[in-house]
Amino acid sequence: MTSVKICGLVSEEQVLAVASLPVDHIGFVFARSKRQVTPVQAGAWIRRMKEARGDDRPLAAGVFVNFSREELAAVLEEAPLDVVQLHGQEDAAYCRWLKEAYPGLQIFKVITLTGGAGSRETSPELVIQERLQSYQPYVDGILLDTFDPVYGGGSGKTFAWEAIPPYQAWCREAGVRLIVAGGLNPDNVNELLESYRPDGVDVSSGVETEGMKDMDKITSFVGRVKRFV
Repeated sequence: MTSVKICGLVSEEQVLAVASLPVDHIGFVFARSKRQVTPVQAGAWIRRMKEARGDDRPLAAGVFVNFSREELAAVLEEAPLDVVQLHGQEDAAYCRWLKEAYPGLQIFKVITLTGGAGSRETSPELVIQERLQSYQPYVDGILLDTFDPVYGGGSGKTFAWEAIPPYQAWCREAGVRLIVAGGLNPDNVNELLESYRPDGVDVSSGVETEGMKDMDKITSFVGRVKRFV
């Protein structure tokens, strides 16, 4: 079944409400963003979720953009994350360090695409050849998202989904999950699933109303994904 990540949570109330749904990951943004939270806040909310849900809980993911090793380690001291999602220029050596320093921690490496066709850097085939091969031993997921020139993370806009197949083929061969983000919402997620069948989807602004998480939209999004076969 396709995994669901609801990202950009900013309060304990949101965390507990989302954790009551059949979601697989909840996300906290530590990079510069209007949804940025502190490690102390996220740590408290994660521990509260664990108290409330026990083992029946989503995994906690943290979003980072070009944090130094020391900066990321400081976050992990405060916030017991299950997943680190890397949106910057973190290389394979950085991912290897994370895997060795934090056994059991999952790593999602983000590949940023433009709102149009293809990667903002080069063709998918060259990205795979030049970058993904080196990441293979150290990542658990590749996440495709659109590039935000202001914050460096996701922009909340869709990219040309026709770019997905080369990444999907590589991920299947490598035994790595393919997750798609960027402009998803309850109205378009089934089109993505029907056409490309990614292993997971990641949403933030697409389940918001006037910049705030909307539980009706979140519930609708999760329901549509989990009903898809």
